[in-house]
Amino acid sequence: MRSPKDATILITGAGRGIGKRLAIGFAQAGFRVGLLGRSQGELDVTKLEIEHAGGTALRIRADVSDYEQVAAGVEKMNSVWGGVHALIANAAVQGPVGPFVENRPRDWTGVFETNVLGVFNSCRAVLPQMIQRRFGKLIVVSDAGAATPRANFAAYSASKAAVARFVECVAEEIRDANVQINSMFPGQVYTSMTDEILKAGARAGSAETEHAEKVRLTGGIPPEKQIQLALFLASERSNHVTGKLIYVQDDWKKLEAENGRPDAFTLRRHLR
Repeated sequence: MRSPKDATILITGAGRGIGKRLAIGFAQAGFRVGLLGRSQGELDVTKLEIEHAGGTALRIRADVSDYEQVAAGVEKMNSVWGGVHALIANAAVQGPVGPFVENRPRDWTGVFETNVLGVFNSCRAVLPQMIQRRFGKLIVVSDAGAATPRANFAAYSASKAAVARFVECVAEEIRDANVQINSMFPGQVYTSMTDEILKAGARAGSAETEHAEKVRLTGGIPPEKQIQLALFLASERSNHVTGKLIYVQDDWKKLEAENGRPDAFTLRRHLR
């Protein structure tokens, strides 16, 4: 990986929420940041904030569910900055909240188009150049639903479990190419998804509603913790770490010194 002042990173869903926080954090660390999202207005605001703080950003309006749009965005970064050195596949939608039997099929289809196909498209668009150069970092933003059940969030949780296993599979395919891919669970933070849960009320379930209210009041996990983990996964310090599902609250710093057991920090199933 190049030094941060030369390195470029593409962040999907960079116009708001976690994606915006990570974009600002990486820009402050010296990365040139490609901001990909569907809302031009939100991307404009994020770009302005980064540039006012002395950073460098490139706005890319695209829908991650459309491979051609994502590929065009990657080509734009290649043309302007000479390539993409790291990717954070963050774009996601929460989709329907409530019992699965009451969900409309078109709603859960939309979740998978963004949360799963969007990750596939983003990784596929940047991987060839990373493999050719023999360096690169891919970070897929996950969720607690990837590892534990979340009643009333079946489609969203299933999509996050799907991409966690996708990460493990691709990690094995590219292990010898000096390219690493990992899943990152950034923890609960206040975003538009929090408001969607609160709006759903009883349909979300009492535990989810209470937790969302707490996050709304406290803000949830501090952005600095998320940025710190993401920067580690995008750096040469994590060259030996791949195919992992890492929670921001985990004792992940020990991974810098050792990779641990092969099944550590993975989407595992236990046979009894």
